[in-house]
Amino acid sequence: MRSKLPFLGAAVRHNRVPSPYPWLMPVILVMGLFYLYPVIDVFRYAFTDLTLLGGEGRYTLSTFANVLTRPELPQILWVTFVFTAGSVIGQQLIGLAMALVVVRSEKRNLFGTTILRTTALIAWVVPGIAGGIIWKMLFNEAPFGGLNSLLRLMGMAPVQWLSDPDVVMWSVVLSNVWRGTAFSMVVMYAALKAIDPSLYEAAEVDGASGRQKLFFVTLPQLRPAILVNMILITIQTLNTFDAIISLTGGGPGRATEVLSLYTFNVVFRNYDLAAGSVLSILMLVISLGLALVYAAFLPKDEKA
Repeated sequence: MRSKLPFLGAAVRHNRVPSPYPWLMPVILVMGLFYLYPVIDVFRYAFTDLTLLGGEGRYTLSTFANVLTRPELPQILWVTFVFTAGSVIGQQLIGLAMALVVVRSEKRNLFGTTILRTTALIAWVVPGIAGGIIWKMLFNEAPFGGLNSLLRLMGMAPVQWLSDPDVVMWSVVLSNVWRGTAFSMVVMYAALKAIDPSLYEAAEVDGASGRQKLFFVTLPQLRPAILVNMILITIQTLNTFDAIISLTGGGPGRATEVLSLYTFNVVFRNYDLAAGSVLSILMLVISLGLALVYAAFLPKDEKA
């Protein structure tokens, strides 16, 4: 009996699950090279006074103080907040509504379900610059502008979509919601398909109406997907500047200059690399902070 124990131990050792780290090392190295190293460089540049005009920079803490005390920064942060909040709320609500329509249409085998999904996905794959140009033509305030032409046909006065500071932000939010709603629709659609049908059957037995099913069955089951989707689209919206730069350029004035576009202008128009690095760190801190706030509302099993 004792002579067989070493062989048994060797067999157990032979059947152990191999460590995943050797297989993950190539991914870790690639991500470290293309993601971690640039982040470290941004932090290093933030403690300097480097510019894109050349010259030898020196390490200093004054860059943080100069950037974070700029008089235009509070307005930039407020514009960023309005743009992000409007885009996230719009994408969530419209994406959920479209997903509900698609799921119900599939159950009833209605015509046009595939067309609806395809149309929404087309907007998602359009590059931001191209999307901004498309909406700029629609918002054009000339007689041939798309939306104003429709308003004139209905006997309504034209709207200054891109020149009125009180309207232009909502025009930018509308264009960003059009572009990003498809992603929310896909996430909500997948979450809806994963809901156990027996929950709806039990609700029908209890005599629940359609509204009660939505608020007491569907939305509670979608809570993890909604929160995860909010994290993703919030980070994506905070980093959006291509659609804005082609639609309004941040104007009129600074009515639509969000933090990402402001960072772009500081680095590539003012050639201030150090200040742009500080603003990039500020964007990173805001994104991580919002992600942690959203994650705090996730169920414990989803966190695990």
